[in-house]
Amino acid sequence: MGAGEPGSRSRGGRILARIAASIAMVVVSVAVAVWWAARPAAPGAFYDPPAAIPSEPGILIRVEPFAEAVPAGARGWRILYSTTRRDGAPAIASAIVVAPTGAGRRPVVAWAHGTTGVVAGCAPSVTGKPFAHVPAFADIVSEGWVYVGTDYVGLGTAGGHAYLVGEEAARAVLDSVRAARHLPDIELRDRVVVWGHSQGGNTALWTGILAPTLAPDVNLVGVAALAPASDLRALVTTAKSSLFGKIVSAYLMKAYGEAYPDVDPEALVAPLLRPVVADIAGRCAGGLETLVSVAETFLLPKGGLFRVDPIEGPLGARLEQNTPRRPIVAPVLIAQGEADDLVSPVVQAGYVTERCRAGQSIDYRTHAGRDHLSFVAPSSPAGSDLVAWTSDRFADRPVGAGCLRP
Repeated sequence: MGAGEPGSRSRGGRILARIAASIAMVVVSVAVAVWWAARPAAPGAFYDPPAAIPSEPGILIRVEPFAEAVPAGARGWRILYSTTRRDGAPAIASAIVVAPTGAGRRPVVAWAHGTTGVVAGCAPSVTGKPFAHVPAFADIVSEGWVYVGTDYVGLGTAGGHAYLVGEEAARAVLDSVRAARHLPDIELRDRVVVWGHSQGGNTALWTGILAPTLAPDVNLVGVAALAPASDLRALVTTAKSSLFGKIVSAYLMKAYGEAYPDVDPEALVAPLLRPVVADIAGRCAGGLETLVSVAETFLLPKGGLFRVDPIEGPLGARLEQNTPRRPIVAPVLIAQGEADDLVSPVVQAGYVTERCRAGQSIDYRTHAGRDHLSFVAPSSPAGSDLVAWTSDRFADRPVGAGCLRP
């Protein structure tokens, strides 16, 4: 039988089929391995709660040295401390504290980080990227300030993370400063400025709202919100169809579904999409994890994961509840990148205008060509602006009345 005869072609076809099957098996195996590698890391025993959680917020429960990515001329600690959830229930949170070496009382920059996920293992102190997207981090140390960066509740510790629930995150920020004051090796001044980006920008604004009543002892002298998730209803509407907007929507569905009994994710997400949304919500943001989540967003509709208007009904009401529209006594800086494709510059400008009309003094600054993440990159001019503004707050220099524009 010749090479071109039917029997030969049949054997050749079987060989090609086996090769194709082997390639497919390898591709599937690699995809499964990548998917598995992108799951959150286990937080570890340090984050385990004590037998009894202190009812008083701001109690230092546990501390250990922390050296990862801590710059020269500084020393760091990982801490576990008591806080409260939005309903006042006792809870445990973790944080990183970094202080310049040497003696002396130092003011505090309290950092509220942006979106990292909504499940345990997504805390900056767990992921191996403790200072990712912290603007001007090296300047904090060189200026002689102390950095206190909370993980919030539920990202290192157990109990679930109340993503974009402003009051709960603000409590974690305020109590992290209180707990850091109990560290035996450093001495903190009673002057604090809170910085926050994205989710953390919402947190920073809520920290400014709540500090005078919940933690007057913290003495908050400035609130700096960078590309903050300010108007949440508008944010969800404008970002729901973008790649990262779909990831944020998945996080929001999980967090709000757990935090609020009247928010029903099943009423908002079609049945066939729920496994994909749940898988995205169970993964952290950053690096390989984000790449896998982005790949999964292509399984979602072009317009986003919601099958009904997300700003109507209970979800819309809860988003409005967590939009920071109350007065802030401390000086406020809001800064925004003009090329931001997640937090719309138009929405931000509208929020600032609304708050200004309500009598809130805001120093509002915009930066051309900066998107959501490049806005807080080391090369961004927003960092030097932030340091200078914070230095003025610690020196108690006067701030202009009313709303200031660039």
